[in-house]
Amino acid sequence: MRPALIVDDDVKFCHMLRDYLARHEIELTARHNGEQGLEAARLGQHEMMLLDVTLPGIDGFEVLRRLRAFSDICVLLLTARGESADRVLGLRLGADDYLPKPFDVEELVARMQAILRRRISHPSAGASAAKPKLHRAGLTIDFGSRTVSYGNRRLDLTDTELSLLERFLQSPGVVLTREELLSDVFQRPFHPLDRSLDVYVSRLRRKLQSATPLGNHIKTVRSSGYLFHCAEPTSHLVEVS
Repeated sequence: MRPALIVDDDVKFCHMLRDYLARHEIELTARHNGEQGLEAARLGQHEMMLLDVTLPGIDGFEVLRRLRAFSDICVLLLTARGESADRVLGLRLGADDYLPKPFDVEELVARMQAILRRRISHPSAGASAAKPKLHRAGLTIDFGSRTVSYGNRRLDLTDTELSLLERFLQSPGVVLTREELLSDVFQRPFHPLDRSLDVYVSRLRRKLQSATPLGNHIKTVRSSGYLFHCAEPTSHLVEVS
């Protein structure tokens, strides 16, 4: 069973969801306000948080702000239907994905599994004796510790941001379409009204800009997608013990 945490004030909904997710090998723990959710997250016992935006007391956005100060746990934000501004804000604050309410529970499971697969693709440190690293343009992605650094400076990236940066670094000078990026990184099909990719690219640019001289190296290619501009001819993976 994979441990997950839900922070939602609807007690009946949480009980129903816990029973349903158990069939998919996900063990769900519920907390019903933001403070309780943060306390549970500090224990570090869960792989993912389902976070409702409309919580009593501190709302989901404030929970997310505080959470990202001490944890990189995967977060799937549960938002009200049609409130695109909420979804965009959630992504900017560090959510890995969002799902509008009301939703189909099968879609919820699919989103959760996609996020967890991204986490598996970057296993935790100590899983093996040798860990690959990807080096390009002064950046280093350490897949063992799931960290990114520029020189001696570590970048504070979420799992999704790391996966997106990895995809760019693997294909420098190549236009990656929105369809490709959504499929490879988010593991879902492209929809013309889905702004999540653009939000993540914007957030990644800002983080690169704050810590490196590479903030402008991710180029928007109109009507196509994005391109990572880099003068280096090749990237390389290095095994380190």
